[in-house]
Amino acid sequence: MNVGLLLGLSAVLWGGWWLLSRHLATMAQKTKIIWDDALVDAVRRPISWLIWLWPAVIATGVAIDNTSHYPTGFLTVVRHLLLVWTLIWILLRLISNVEQAMAESAKDVTTLNAVSKVLRLIVMVIGGLVAMQNLGLSLSGILTFGGVGGLIVGMAAKDLLANFFGGMMIYFDRPFKVGDWIRSPDRQIEGTVERIGFRMTVIRTFDKRPLYVPNSVFSSIVVENPSRMTNRRIKQTVSLRYQDAAVVNQVVAGIKTMLQHHPDIDTRQTLIVSFDHYGPSSLDIMVYTFTKTVNWVEYKEVQQDVMLKIVEVVHQHGADFAFPTSTVHLAPNDDVPAVSHTPSQTVN
Repeated sequence: MNVGLLLGLSAVLWGGWWLLSRHLATMAQKTKIIWDDALVDAVRRPISWLIWLWPAVIATGVAIDNTSHYPTGFLTVVRHLLLVWTLIWILLRLISNVEQAMAESAKDVTTLNAVSKVLRLIVMVIGGLVAMQNLGLSLSGILTFGGVGGLIVGMAAKDLLANFFGGMMIYFDRPFKVGDWIRSPDRQIEGTVERIGFRMTVIRTFDKRPLYVPNSVFSSIVVENPSRMTNRRIKQTVSLRYQDAAVVNQVVAGIKTMLQHHPDIDTRQTLIVSFDHYGPSSLDIMVYTFTKTVNWVEYKEVQQDVMLKIVEVVHQHGADFAFPTSTVHLAPNDDVPAVSHTPSQTVN
């Protein structure tokens, strides 16, 4: 009968908690604060389980007392562990809820993930120590054994620790974050960062293959982060014919004017259009400038537009583009022509 009353009381308490939690959730949704929503969602399920499990433990003790002489002192420990387990579950859910809510507007998701992982680790370690203390284990002995054991584990798992501290350095130094495009000239590593864990970083290559890189690797290689570029560079060589030497200066001026008035060229950056050097069969003009966009697709469109406008400028001044040629010298008293293999401009 007592067991039935306990179970009935659990049902009543659970029903009351269900109504109360729904009301609290409705009130939390009306506010702009993320903490109340995260807290209400964090406590709903653990408290529901506690409402059923706590009376169940008590009912188990009553049933044992009524049916046998087996001691029920261990149930006190079970109740304590149940409270510790509920508190740990609430804190872990609260950390996850706050992380998800802040990730929508956070500028640095990588740091947010790192802090949440550290907080979860702290909660689990403290909860584990409290649980062991409730089980009657000596914390001083555990900590002493942990110090010696930590030394042994550290020697046996140095690679694992190297990856762990490598991940911590990524979080603190922040050479890249989730979503960045990174590459390394030292290794065949290039792609978009998908996840930064405590042991490895997951990079999605441009052909959509996942690349799992141990964090310790990043402490010994050079990492480029193109996602943090402020501009993209256009660097081209425009080769004119030698017979267009008289208009080279006008072509250079025309190209420079075109770039200065181009809406997608950042004129605050270095802009160079200059007759560079004499080629084997051409007069080479260097074009060096930067676009405003850093998006790869947009950059290629701007580059194409600039190159087509350069063609228009060259043709407007009556010039044309050079290509490798050979000059044929005809000997006046010889039927066999002499061919010069040195590339030069064709003479018409």
